[in-house]
Amino acid sequence: MPDDLKKMYKTIVDEHFPPRMEISFIDETGRQTLYYEKVLWDIHGEQKGLRYGENPGQEAALYRMVNGNLLLGETQTIQPGQYLASDIELLQSGKHPGKTNLTDADNALNILRYFMDTPTAVIVKHNNPCGVAQSETLADAYHKAMMADRVAAFGGCIAVNRPVDKETAEAISRQYAEVVAAPEFEAGVMEIFAAKKNLRVIRIRNIARLHEFVGKRFVDFKSLIDGGIVTQWSFVPQARTPADLKLATCDYKGRSYRIQREPTEREYQDMLFGWLVESGVTSNSVIYVKDRMTVGIGTGEQDRVGVAEIARDKAYRKLADRRCFEIHGIAYNDLKDADKKREIDQWVASVNGGLQGAAMISDAFFPFRDGVDVGLREGVSCVIHPGGSENDYQSIEACNEAGATMVYTGQRSFKH
Repeated sequence: MPDDLKKMYKTIVDEHFPPRMEISFIDETGRQTLYYEKVLWDIHGEQKGLRYGENPGQEAALYRMVNGNLLLGETQTIQPGQYLASDIELLQSGKHPGKTNLTDADNALNILRYFMDTPTAVIVKHNNPCGVAQSETLADAYHKAMMADRVAAFGGCIAVNRPVDKETAEAISRQYAEVVAAPEFEAGVMEIFAAKKNLRVIRIRNIARLHEFVGKRFVDFKSLIDGGIVTQWSFVPQARTPADLKLATCDYKGRSYRIQREPTEREYQDMLFGWLVESGVTSNSVIYVKDRMTVGIGTGEQDRVGVAEIARDKAYRKLADRRCFEIHGIAYNDLKDADKKREIDQWVASVNGGLQGAAMISDAFFPFRDGVDVGLREGVSCVIHPGGSENDYQSIEACNEAGATMVYTGQRSFKH
């Protein structure tokens, strides 16, 4: 049985999807059609599409939009030809991509587009970021993104917004990654990656123009179990500068409540960084950010207090692993010396898992103060969320009691 399972993951599915697809929207004024063609790659002289879908045994195909336009009301689709993950240049394939490799790369680009002014690295696993960081150099941004959650980053998709240099390539090669996507690769980099035979190296030249995709929309399709389809326009975060944020206020039972402290410049940076990363995180979600680096990401939970606690607990665990790796060169879970583990645990506790002075980000409002209190007890200094709960006054009071600040985005950021 184990050998059969291993063989299953090496299998290439012969899919039967046709070479072209059309999607038409029809009303009394006429028809608007989007035209697509199937994407194939030359793999050792053979034309191949997606390796398989979400699981081996699921046929899948990737289509790129080659023509057409959709205008509904005042909203228009992204024009054909502006390709990103739907038309990758596969420089090194190893095992050529499957569906999850492409969707991970796509969500990494979804996040990365908001951070084109500074070297940034995004590492995605199972369509959620496990580490996102900015820095003055690409190598340092990658190092921070990796160390934000070294364990989850194993086998992830790495996307960067600068050409990969040799220093960054060597750092990537010391880890196990499935995909590296970048606008370009400097001389000598592909020789470094060649030692990682199964690493998929993807060049997407349009990454250099990702800032042009900010504010653009596409049609998002969700298929139902009975074959029905839900269509929606893709989400666009409206709050992208400090001027777009509102200092938290509310009225409750004839009394006005207001945050007492304005955010600092650093707090604004961290809150906006976290809010834009949040647009690529599965809901319900709460994340923590410090110095433009994620330190704890909680995803896909049913209650907001629970996900705030999960993100907090992950911050503690991931920092302990990072500390252990930096000092002893091994994972925290592999460290057998009880005294050394105790020293690490004590240090992590002394800095509250790296959450002191961090920003707390939520994709929807906090219905009660108990969610905010999770972060405040760890020393977070600022909170950003949509606002709009009848009980916003509770969260405002909680922040004022802790000397923290809070802002509203005025927009929910659910992603399912």
